[in-house]
Amino acid sequence: MDGVKTRLCMAGLMAGWVLGSSALLGGPWAAGQAVSGTGGWTAVAAPSVAPAVTQFFPLAEVRRGMRGVAYTVFEGVNPEPMQVEILGLLKDALGPGQDMILARLHGDKPEYTGVVAGMSGSPVYIDGRLVGALSYRIGQFSKEPIAGITPIESMLQVRDEDGAAAGMKLAGVKLPEVSREFEGQPEMRAMETPLVMGGFSQETVERFGDRFRAMGLTPVVGLGGADSAAVQPEPLVPGSAVSAVLVRGDLSMAGTCTVTYVDPKRLLACGHPITQYGPVDMPMTKATVLASLASPLNAFKIINTTETVGAFTEDRASAIMGRFGVEARMIPVEVEVVPPPVEKGVPAKAVSVKTRTLRFEVLDNRQLTPSAMLVSVYQCMQTNNTAAEELSYRLSGEIDLKGQPPVAMQGLMAQNELNPATINAALLVNDRFSKVYGNALDQPVVTGVKLRVEAIPARMSAVLESARLSRMEARAGDEIEVEAMVHPYQGEARMVRVKVRVPKDVSAGPMRVVVSDGATVDRLTTKAGAERSVGLADTVSALNRIHENDRVYVTLLNHSAQAVLEGEALTEVPLSMANVFEPLKEAQKMQLTGESVVAAGSVEAGYAVSGYQVLNLVVR
Repeated sequence: MDGVKTRLCMAGLMAGWVLGSSALLGGPWAAGQAVSGTGGWTAVAAPSVAPAVTQFFPLAEVRRGMRGVAYTVFEGVNPEPMQVEILGLLKDALGPGQDMILARLHGDKPEYTGVVAGMSGSPVYIDGRLVGALSYRIGQFSKEPIAGITPIESMLQVRDEDGAAAGMKLAGVKLPEVSREFEGQPEMRAMETPLVMGGFSQETVERFGDRFRAMGLTPVVGLGGADSAAVQPEPLVPGSAVSAVLVRGDLSMAGTCTVTYVDPKRLLACGHPITQYGPVDMPMTKATVLASLASPLNAFKIINTTETVGAFTEDRASAIMGRFGVEARMIPVEVEVVPPPVEKGVPAKAVSVKTRTLRFEVLDNRQLTPSAMLVSVYQCMQTNNTAAEELSYRLSGEIDLKGQPPVAMQGLMAQNELNPATINAALLVNDRFSKVYGNALDQPVVTGVKLRVEAIPARMSAVLESARLSRMEARAGDEIEVEAMVHPYQGEARMVRVKVRVPKDVSAGPMRVVVSDGATVDRLTTKAGAERSVGLADTVSALNRIHENDRVYVTLLNHSAQAVLEGEALTEVPLSMANVFEPLKEAQKMQLTGESVVAAGSVEAGYAVSGYQVLNLVVR
């Protein structure tokens, strides 16, 4: 009984403290009057929810000293009010003729957390009318929550599609990376958008995080995730958290900000661009805020994304716009990861690691997709606790395209002096995907990506040390043998042999014989950068001609001109035709050489081979 009395007494004291602090000031909260705050600020009791009917407050009527209220979610799904003090206008802060409203936030939560990443888009009302969205912050270590407000008039241009022309100058152009040289200096910058990365490791974020930070996204790993099956019955209202999805499935990646304006068909959010790429196509989901983390360096909201409600279709300078009921197009990806074989003497049942297949979808966006694909594929190879410095990976798979043959991806990826094998494997996928997806003449429709990655518990790289011919002279049509010495990493050198036949129509005289890796053959037969200036079909064809990196190749250089045009080698070009091609050569659309490349043969080496040797053969 004494314990109960004690708890009741403490509860009474707490209630008395809350009521007493109000009574000492005249009881204004109950009466809806003013309450004195810090620094002489007088707060006004605000409605707990935003107005059901949206009316707009003209920018021309905004004056210093006006009071307002903003709404954002600090925890859960329901927006909470916070007091706003208008400090004035910043002329041309958002561009020529585009002013920003400067304001100070008041209230226990904003004064404790400061300006939080994910708060951008929080609607601000004056006299019950929407004036704009909290969207910008000052510097990195501000001691008080001073924020910039994007006027609603600028945001409505996106809704009405009048702002498309203004935003189009940067649409489809990769924004420059943000310089870190002057970080912390007093400058106005967009509030960061938390990029919640579910299923990703901290090591992955450290390697690739700058790709997303350059776009104003703040990667957050382990503090949030995605639950697409969760039902969130609460509707999206001004002040709700909303997320734009980049990746969903076994891996997830989503950027979150706050809803500013809602009508039956669409919503506006953020008050600033996420990427400013103009037209976009990203799934739009509801979100639950688990907590708002206060930090002078990087305050942010810990968020779980939930059910999909539409798609974001515009990413402009003053807002992003989402449409309800619209389905964004995504690229399905399947990655099968095979662990290293069981060591000798270790029972198979004692090994818990097993083959795992990860399935996820990546957004279809010309600028964002390659980075999202790269980081996701890299993470897939970290899933089975098998990643190690000396691991190698045999990679195979394909990129499926609408109306085109699939693009094959294959290679044996080992550690080198620059990167571990996991990075090299991810970069190989990124190279093939980017060359297709970034084609300068055609926009491909990627219908799927499938990969199989087999881990090998060794560093499977080798150097081509030397090579020799079985004889130094031969006649046209003769068969000769090429011996190549391949030296594996920290292993014994081994000999591989390739039998090749001298072409019957080759002219007499000295001939060069190139014994090499696949990359050398590709350089001999493909003009550098050719994939940028040719159509999609030619790009696909060129990528499917890329030579595998685990074979030793023998290439003959014949005594006739060769032209490399649109990524394809035209051998034995007559001199008369070579003169016709001269204008293309001057325009750098064609590469003309005095020797034709004749592929003679190859042999599997069992290692990722690098290097080349040039031998001389005399044709009688």
